Amino acid sequence: MTESSKAPEAAAPEAEAPKAGASKAGASKAGASKAGASKAGASKAEASDAGEPEVGSSDDLMEKVVRLCRHRGFIFPSAEIYGGFRSTYDYGPLGVNMLRNVKNAWWRAMVQERDDVVGLDAAILGPPAVWEASGHLATFTDPLVDCKNCHERWRADKIDGVCPNCGSHDLTEARAFNLMFKTHAGPVEDEGHVAYLRPETAQGMFTNFANVLGTTRKKPPFGIAQVGKSFRNEITPQNFVFRTREFEQMEMEYFVPPDQAQKWFDYWLSERMDWYLGLGIPADHLRLRHHEQSELSHYSQGTADVEFLFPWGWDELEGIANRGDYDLKAHAAKSGVSLDYFDQQTNERYTPYVIEPAAGATRTMMAFLLAAYTEDEVGDEARTVLRLHWRLAPYQVAVLPLSKKETLEPLARKVLKSLQPHFMCDYDVTQSIGRRYRRQDEIGTPWCITVDFDSLEDEAVTVRDRDSTEQVRVPLANLLTELRRRTGEE
Repeated sequence: MTESSKAPEAAAPEAEAPKAGASKAGASKAGASKAGASKAGASKAEASDAGEPEVGSSDDLMEKVVRLCRHRGFIFPSAEIYGGFRSTYDYGPLGVNMLRNVKNAWWRAMVQERDDVVGLDAAILGPPAVWEASGHLATFTDPLVDCKNCHERWRADKIDGVCPNCGSHDLTEARAFNLMFKTHAGPVEDEGHVAYLRPETAQGMFTNFANVLGTTRKKPPFGIAQVGKSFRNEITPQNFVFRTREFEQMEMEYFVPPDQAQKWFDYWLSERMDWYLGLGIPADHLRLRHHEQSELSHYSQGTADVEFLFPWGWDELEGIANRGDYDLKAHAAKSGVSLDYFDQQTNERYTPYVIEPAAGATRTMMAFLLAAYTEDEVGDEARTVLRLHWRLAPYQVAVLPLSKKETLEPLARKVLKSLQPHFMCDYDVTQSIGRRYRRQDEIGTPWCITVDFDSLEDEAVTVRDRDSTEQVRVPLANLLTELRRRTGEE
């Protein structure tokens, strides 16, 4: 049957149906191309004055992605039954799968496929001493202003002197606002029991430097990686999940001999750009921007951001910083514990420099969604597609019995059970097969496996590719091998 043919249960003539007995053909690998992926949302417009691509109908794209996230169960407003809680979001069944996949893809590239990086999961709560040594208590601030007209508060460097709420220019002088969340550990609320929620995962890796060095027998250059929650009391959270007060980070501290810092800084700039490209973000939606001297953090000897072209313009996905020896020396001085390294081969003792690639997991997921969102037509029918790389898709495979009839369910369930150890799978029997294809397209599922009545006789199923909509018949005995071939990991 063709892409526009009617399935037995189809309610509309445009519904897709699986092909029966089609010859096996090589389907394109879903979402695997680097820079050649379709640009999400709007088409390319004329180049801007800076020679960069414009977003096109960027507001529409943002609205569509946010609506899809809510409608399909990627992301919900937190505490929605109580009216919501500003800047907090809950990740639904699809969102939690995709966010986990983003973190797993990062971990795979940064830890699993390397022999010079190990993992850590440090505590979220920390004593003031850690944040005094790191400089966060003194310098982790944003400029805060009040609008004298409507009394709203804003981050001064984001509003160009105009209140976004009422348009007034009558603002207070900017003052420093510390972004750390302060709490108390234990039943007594006094200064002796003050603790802070970590604003970044990095400090736990610095305070555990000696522990990791001693237990793993690593030597510079080597890294410590961590994925986990961080908390920042942002003045103006904004742009959906891009800037929130609770978020997840993916950070790695790479400890190197001081004279090799620039070499490794350049290396990680290239590695991190390639990671985004390899997972399907178009090259013209990524750029590397080096910080001006005035932008550098107190610890930085050089920083560059991997930026993505969001609907509101270029903004940071990830920062790669040469932190020098600031952190290890600061913690050594505050704690009295040596955090240097003795190289027995050179008979040299030194404090390693640190190269830090630091990404936000939640904003990275958002960028992948924006880059993957596409609208096209199949058989004169409009469809929405998330052209996600298969590693990132909430479900890699959907098993779809052609009919609800009981005769198909045992075989369909058998196919599902055979694939679940290898892929995250969905199982859907609701509505016509064409509508189910469209639903899987919209949530980014690369491959649909349709079990039909012919399957009972020929022990084969139809495999449908999300991006090309190509359908091929595959023997059940070869199904796992075929899916692995499509991932490129046969």
